[in-house]
Amino acid sequence: MDLDRNSLDIGDKPALIVVDIVNGFTDPACPLGSDNSDVVAANISLLEAFRAKGLPVFFTTTIYDNDEQAQVFRKRVPALNLLTPDSSWVEIDPELARREDEPIVVKQWASGFHKTDLDAQLRSLGVDSLVITGLTTSGCVRATVVDGLQNDYVVVVPREAVGDRNKDAHAANLHDMHAKYADVLGIEDVLCHIYSLPACG
Repeated sequence: MDLDRNSLDIGDKPALIVVDIVNGFTDPACPLGSDNSDVVAANISLLEAFRAKGLPVFFTTTIYDNDEQAQVFRKRVPALNLLTPDSSWVEIDPELARREDEPIVVKQWASGFHKTDLDAQLRSLGVDSLVITGLTTSGCVRATVVDGLQNDYVVVVPREAVGDRNKDAHAANLHDMHAKYADVLGIEDVLCHIYSLPACG
């Protein structure tokens, strides 16, 4: 049985955190990848909304510069060793048309917050809530959502804007995140809220 919980509204200064929508996760030719064209399309819609309102947008990618980084994680999931600085797999999917002023947070573990400066960057911009999207629902998205809550942000996950190689894991983790850590909403509800906000900047 799920615990009683309260829905929390997206704030006046949300940031969009696009987790690991990189070539290695969107190209089925990569061992880490799968067909996520619908997730990419949903993220394009969210990016258009956040950009139109001048709201902060962040991307994450996972890159390993040396053999010392995240050793246990990489032993457990050897395909992660493909994510090297010179690999095209670590590049943001070009369909998202990332802008130069949209930071890329480079991480070595699942969460976009763990051992990165993401929280500091968000605080410096006065961000009060997070819309978290990306790949994969059961992995890096969930970890970033949990850490977003643990850093005291209201977190929203648009269900159409996240994806996973495993459909059962996708559904189970959406349920679990909504039960404890975030509001999982339809993308149209999220877009309506973003477009209702006054433009920033």
